[in-house]
Amino acid sequence: MQQFGIRPEEPDDWWEVEALYDLCFAPGREALSSYRLRDDVPPVAGLSLVARDGQGILAGAIRFWPVHVGDHDALLLGPVAVHPTHQGEGLGGVLIYEGIETGRVKGWDRVMLVGDAPYYSRFGFSLLQGIEMPPPTNPDRVLGLELAPGVWDGVRGLVRRWSR
Repeated sequence: MQQFGIRPEEPDDWWEVEALYDLCFAPGREALSSYRLRDDVPPVAGLSLVARDGQGILAGAIRFWPVHVGDHDALLLGPVAVHPTHQGEGLGGVLIYEGIETGRVKGWDRVMLVGDAPYYSRFGFSLLQGIEMPPPTNPDRVLGLELAPGVWDGVRGLVRRWSR
């Protein structure tokens, strides 16, 4: 794999990251229910990462958002994107592993996302039972990862926007 510099996303990266997401995802991506959970909520400081190639060009990005699940807090992973010129090089996986590990170090103990189980299972994600994303979300795509043993046990309810 080509060498990439990975660091936390900074405010000056925002529009470049948004342009990458526009390039990598279908039009209307912001109409998805997961975006309602992100509206007017900043991503978790230090967990959203950017990857730049040797010339400083943005090659990939990942963001994590705080959410409430029932009576518990969780990280909502996504979106993660890799520029088409770097897809297939393993950069997306590196960003996912780095972000999750940083979340663990910063004291988060559960991560969730809406995605394809066959892809995300390699990172330890599995189907969450009893967790309701705002509609319209296919419940078979609501996945979770434990950063400490048993932290998803007994967690049930609606995923809600962060408020503190």
